[in-house]
Amino acid sequence: MTSPTPSLNITGNAIEVRKLTVDYGARRILSNIDLDIPSGKVSVIMGGSGTGKSTLLRCILGLKLPTSGSIHMLGTDITTATTAQLYQLRKQTGVAFQGGALFSSMSVAENIQLALREHTNLDESTIQIMTRIKLDMVDMLHAEHLMPSELSGGMTKRAALARAIIMDPKLLFFDEPSAGLDPSTSAELDELILLLRDSLKMTIVVVTHELESAFKIADQISIMGKGIILATGTPEEIRASADPEVQGLLHRKPRETVVDTEAHLKALVGETS
Repeated sequence: MTSPTPSLNITGNAIEVRKLTVDYGARRILSNIDLDIPSGKVSVIMGGSGTGKSTLLRCILGLKLPTSGSIHMLGTDITTATTAQLYQLRKQTGVAFQGGALFSSMSVAENIQLALREHTNLDESTIQIMTRIKLDMVDMLHAEHLMPSELSGGMTKRAALARAIIMDPKLLFFDEPSAGLDPSTSAELDELILLLRDSLKMTIVVVTHELESAFKIADQISIMGKGIILATGTPEEIRASADPEVQGLLHRKPRETVVDTEAHLKALVGETS
């Protein structure tokens, strides 16, 4: 018996998030989020620290079950999907983690081959060829025999990207791809993201706080603030947004805070009322 195949999505969106709410105990992290991720485009999710970007990404990846709401990925609601359906969806999904997350005991090539060995019955020669093709795409063919400890930060990001695309996924997720990289290496990674969009027709979701990178690669940008989506649009539409929080993020203005002095002093000395 074969596993269920995700239903076809005829809306033109690879992902549709509706009324998504996430609570951690008494704290509300995401509140009533609506978001569409168009197919074959680069969608960037931005926002300050603590605005819910990582939680939203974890929900979309199926790593965190929301309190309420739905997430349709390639036509299947992952909040109610069966284990078999999630397994099939994950084989169509690649993730490049912020720190690379390479296995330290495996060479670069072995890290990249892992998914092929786990999820396919390809012969050894085909696995080797596919590995070298993906390494060549990210300009890492020369490093296939190196260990993760021998890689620079930029090389680690490229190796992680090669691993994320080894199965030719329909969806590719990046978590802070430019974090810790120098400007030149960051720009090279931006070009790689655009190459993947254009050559492999992937739907790409990037979570980042790097403004220059976001406006270079994005077809769509969503700005988050305090657990909600403040604005979604093209880079031009986001630049023209009248929302003061959006403009504050774009122009790196500090957030204004209103402090209740009496309540603050009571908190400092441990008083609850």
